[in-house]
Amino acid sequence: MFKITGKKFIFICLSFLWMIVIFCFSARDADESTEDSYKVGLAVGRVLVPGFEKQSRESRLEFAAKVDHPVRKCAHATEFAILGMLYLGVCYNKKKKMKKLVIKPLLWSVLYAATDEFHQLFVPGRSGQISDILLDGAGALSGILLVLALIMLIKKIKLGKEENAGL
Repeated sequence: MFKITGKKFIFICLSFLWMIVIFCFSARDADESTEDSYKVGLAVGRVLVPGFEKQSRESRLEFAAKVDHPVRKCAHATEFAILGMLYLGVCYNKKKKMKKLVIKPLLWSVLYAATDEFHQLFVPGRSGQISDILLDGAGALSGILLVLALIMLIKKIKLGKEENAGL
């Protein structure tokens, strides 16, 4: 049975809010989405390319266009890494084995990724891609595994402190 504690309720609410954020990003038409990606590409250029601001506007926009594809793919993975983490918060139970903790949040993330790509079929200039569902799933899995690794590390540190206290 699924017992809803205060923490689980918070994670459920945060998950729904994050799903709305993803939906809103996906609802942006191709021109708006490209503009967003170019803004990120220009920010990347300012951080990583020495003298970027001194380059011509055309050169900076050319750079943004070159990094557009990786920026979009990183955005996909990051959106769903966060969603996977939030779903893990909904499903987390100290008594469950780590392997079982991955399954539900990952399946929910991939299911939402599929609905998100379907939604994009109806947005002007956008398309639904199976490859993006796979990328979203990989992002979700990465987020879930990162949180589980942190949980294991924290448990290990606590266990070490308890063992040292017993000496």
